Amino acid sequence: MRETLIVVGTAIIRDGHVLAAQRAEPERLRGLWEFPGGKTEPGETPAQALVRECQEELGVTVRAGEQIGADVPFPAPSDGHTRPAVLRLLGAELLTGEPRALEHREVRWVPAEGLRDLDWMPADIPFLAELTPLLQTHESPS
Repeated sequence: MRETLIVVGTAIIRDGHVLAAQRAEPERLRGLWEFPGGKTEPGETPAQALVRECQEELGVTVRAGEQIGADVPFPAPSDGHTRPAVLRLLGAELLTGEPRALEHREVRWVPAEGLRDLDWMPADIPFLAELTPLLQTHESPS
């Protein structure tokens, strides 16, 4: 069995909102929401992958932060995947740029109370409970 593939998701939090991205591809996943990110490349740490993926997918520069929640396993290898994989969610600080949907249909800042209103990718759903208190802690003072 080959080493587990780490797919990194990015939780960029700003003013009590987290950035969500709506998938454009593949067709069977089109319209589902996810935390931006992607697969780690050989020799790349999850933090390095997060920075690279945010530049490629969103056109922004971020600094990787702490892991949020536990790794979430993807279903058993299939559909061309030959090794086990997990989704790891890392917090990130937005350093430069405003996120744009370069590879997604749409990107949106979502408040804690709106997280459950989106149709999420199955692997991203377990992180919603972990994110809710983080978003409430980062709300701007009124």
